[in-house]
Amino acid sequence: MTELFTLPGDPSELRLRISYTDDLADTPQADALERWDVSVLHMEGTVGSIIFYRVHLDRGMNAVRVMEEESEELDEIAQALLDPITGNFTEDASSLLPYVGSSLLVMDRVTLDEPWRGHGLGAILAIEAIHRLMAGCRAIACSPGVTDLSSDRLRNRTEWNRVTTKIARGWKLIGFRHYQGNVYLLSPASLTLEEQREAMRGRLAELGVVWRRTQAHDASP
Repeated sequence: MTELFTLPGDPSELRLRISYTDDLADTPQADALERWDVSVLHMEGTVGSIIFYRVHLDRGMNAVRVMEEESEELDEIAQALLDPITGNFTEDASSLLPYVGSSLLVMDRVTLDEPWRGHGLGAILAIEAIHRLMAGCRAIACSPGVTDLSSDRLRNRTEWNRVTTKIARGWKLIGFRHYQGNVYLLSPASLTLEEQREAMRGRLAELGVVWRRTQAHDASP
């Protein structure tokens, strides 16, 4: 694990700002798909972001078509979870999902500025955002992968595989389970989700304590 003194600030002071911009478009696509943007803030500055999509399977356009038109990542999830004819969950996916809602929540992209990486903060922040956005959803899905391709080291296939495996491991901690291909699935009713949220809140508090002790030690004569 990277030394805590490399963090640019107290991680326990990170905050989330969740927003949805409604462009008032009265279209089947707009009725079926909502984009939710989560800004990760520290000391009034933005240090990361998380993008979610809430997919309404019971209104508007066929959800499979909407997701296909939006992006390759959403299309991959739609092909794994949804029936192309009805736009609803396939029988196989439905068998794994208690009926606690009708929509699908997709965690599309989690990004942190490089100085904040390497401490599991992505998973800690993601589980908090999921908790606030999952109401009315029957499933939460993601497709783990690298979103920041600026690092030269990620051009190496071995390093790429190592990083993507580490990302998937972080989502498994939240409670995501491999479903098909590169698609991972989580039920909002999962006990693991609530248990891990409590554990990760403790982890965040612990990181803050250690960071403050490190800063106090470095400042002492």
